[in-house]
Amino acid sequence: MRYQYRLQNVFAFAGQPLTGNPLCVFEDGDGLSDQEMQALALQFNLSETTFIFRDVEATARVRIFTPGSELPFAGHPTLGTAHTVRDIKGTGNQLTLATQAGVIPVSAIGNRWTLRANAPTSRAFDTERVDALLAALGLARADLAADPLWVNTGMEQLLVPLVSKDAVHKVRGGQGLAEFAAASGVKVYVFSPLDEAEMLTRFFFDRSPGLIGEDPATGSACANLGGYAVLTGRKGPLARTLRQGEYTGRSSLLHLAVSADQRILVSGEVIELGRGHVDI
Repeated sequence: MRYQYRLQNVFAFAGQPLTGNPLCVFEDGDGLSDQEMQALALQFNLSETTFIFRDVEATARVRIFTPGSELPFAGHPTLGTAHTVRDIKGTGNQLTLATQAGVIPVSAIGNRWTLRANAPTSRAFDTERVDALLAALGLARADLAADPLWVNTGMEQLLVPLVSKDAVHKVRGGQGLAEFAAASGVKVYVFSPLDEAEMLTRFFFDRSPGLIGEDPATGSACANLGGYAVLTGRKGPLARTLRQGEYTGRSSLLHLAVSADQRILVSGEVIELGRGHVDI
């Protein structure tokens, strides 16, 4: 069987096609087994690879794979997949995507896409483990702005607020983070102060078995940052620009908005880079 795919960069800088977080989108996943989808994600070895399916409740259903596992939700795959769905289905600029975390509304103005995330939930991080977490990140207590917090707007991640951009620059990721994992693996997000209109963020995750990687751009973590703002009592409306990816060689630009009624919106530019097919 022949399967068509598209290569995209999501959260790119407008007019700069080799920025943002790379994504592979398979236009039609019908006929592929779970094992084949996982193998294809490993073959392309990008942060995520997605597969589009028909759905009765949403415009399309999407399954999202890293090189090592399937995810219930992720931001840049949602935006990039929506970009492809609009083109192949002729939906216009308003559509919905069914994920394992629920149906996500997505909209576009040109090639800038916006998703509306789920309402946030949270759980406390064990305060007795804070020093060990900071040591794994290469930080001191003075670098920490507030207690870390597990937040979930579709995928649970550990949010670590830092006192400055300099503190974010100091962070190192690696196997020391392996002990700070949610049920779905290591997902640690560090960010500069929410008071800043332009923030600096970094995200570390289980890229593949035995390897903790840094992500060029993480829409799910951007959504969780909006959830963090809501959960810690920040009043909307709130708008922030997030820069990520400096240490991966793929600079990215994400936009976060939290409305007065606490809706969390994540936006970014999608640029299609190329198309191809695989034969299986």
